[in-house]
Amino acid sequence: MSRLTGVGVSSGRASGPVVRVADSLPEPPVTPAPADPTAEAARIRPAADAVADRLFQRAGRVEGDAKAVLETTAAMAIDPALISQAEQLVTGRSLPAPRAVHEAANGFADALREAGDYLAERARDVQDVRDRIIAELSGVTPPGIPEFERPSVLIARDLAPADTADLDPDLVLALVTEEGGPTSHTAILARALGIPAVVAVRGLLAVPDLVGAVVDGDRGSVETSGQAVAVQVAERAGVGEWNGVGATADGVPVKVVANVGSAADARAAVAADAQGVGLFRTEFCYLGADDEPAIETQRTAYHEVIAPFAGKPVIVRTLDAGADKPLPFLGMGVEPNPALGVRGLRVAFDRPDVLERQLEAIVGATADSAAEVSVMAPMVATVDEAAWFADRVRAAGLPRAGVMIEVPAAALSAAEILDAVDFVSIGTNDLAQYVFAADRMAGALAQLNDPWQPALLRLIAKVGDAGRELDKPVGVCGEAASDPLLAGVLAGLGVTSLSMAAGAVPAVGAALAKHPFATFRQAADAALSAPTPSRAREAVRAALD
Repeated sequence: MSRLTGVGVSSGRASGPVVRVADSLPEPPVTPAPADPTAEAARIRPAADAVADRLFQRAGRVEGDAKAVLETTAAMAIDPALISQAEQLVTGRSLPAPRAVHEAANGFADALREAGDYLAERARDVQDVRDRIIAELSGVTPPGIPEFERPSVLIARDLAPADTADLDPDLVLALVTEEGGPTSHTAILARALGIPAVVAVRGLLAVPDLVGAVVDGDRGSVETSGQAVAVQVAERAGVGEWNGVGATADGVPVKVVANVGSAADARAAVAADAQGVGLFRTEFCYLGADDEPAIETQRTAYHEVIAPFAGKPVIVRTLDAGADKPLPFLGMGVEPNPALGVRGLRVAFDRPDVLERQLEAIVGATADSAAEVSVMAPMVATVDEAAWFADRVRAAGLPRAGVMIEVPAAALSAAEILDAVDFVSIGTNDLAQYVFAADRMAGALAQLNDPWQPALLRLIAKVGDAGRELDKPVGVCGEAASDPLLAGVLAGLGVTSLSMAAGAVPAVGAALAKHPFATFRQAADAALSAPTPSRAREAVRAALD
């Protein structure tokens, strides 16, 4: 056997035969030009409808998150903007329909990548829809997961949500991808299924004659073989019991809340019994807008998300945009290094009017609901910035102001920042990429963005200590919060709320309820002392056994 390494994103060890997901379809050619562009363009909508119909049929056979994923993908397939753009490319440039869909979808995917944050990860969904429509137009079988004849290890370049939404967990022993990272769909899916997974395994698809594999999600290793490998099923601990109240076994409260970015996300969070919202991303209201949305438009959009959480906390993040997430009405221009440029709250220093109008819309949406609304700012680096934002939030009539800790300087100044605001929330995804100078969308650097990195945990501990000293809330709203094993560690480090995708809520709530707070403190100390992410996981497992 040969051994490859990647990032372990779901614990356990399993082995068995390999099933490989086919790569994307080859790029469609630009020629020949259609003899009748109008007739060629007319082929696109029926193809998209056929793709959507099949996805909706699959959605009708499942429930929960799988149903939501398939319905969302089906809606993408019949997105009027995507279809219209593709049709215009046929009639305007005489492109064949498959090529037009390819270019139109790539444009949408590029826009999502530029938007960054969780939206960048949706680019994979658009590519999946693109390939399905192109396959329909070309009369070929779309790429995707083949039929399983026996329990197997699934390997792929990457996995699209629609491919995996209705996987049979009894037939999938483990997931392994060459691309992706700790926040990828593969990671989230594997934890939900309770199976081992390793992502960012460089060289995986180049292994010749791959027949079997042994996958260790704790160590992030994959042993490959050209011969049959005995089937070994990882022990599945199960979600366990959770009463809907986030707390340790001895009653220390740790709120389990959700990340949302749309009304559909809000409904999913309510269905999962989330105790509120730890991160309401407001960018959905601005994306694709040439002009800034009117205050009333924003108010209505925010109310749809906030309203379901009557009597529960909702933390609204103000607009996180800039040169790295361009919006036409901001006129940001091009920067040589946009991730380190004018973004997040820094935009508001130049355009305070945009922030003021957004706060006015949030005040209106709050008045129309019974939720306990707070507001926080992204990309805060200094105490002065935090105080500047808090002053404006309070002047707008909102009772609670906080900031995100995404910049190492803010983590190092956590005590002073908490003195100026009411709470902080740690964005572990961005904090990791800034700590390690590693783009979290770059699969080759995924190991550096592992939320179990001890250096990252030590920064989180510093923020947690500041929260304890000042008796102010400290949340985590990155994907680190969705790891049930890591959740207890974060609580032990002083984190008082964990915000995650709705699908992870029950498992995290159940994991917190398994041990008393003192045990989680011991596990946190063990993780802080570890030299590597894999050793940190091992130390925590030992502390919790």
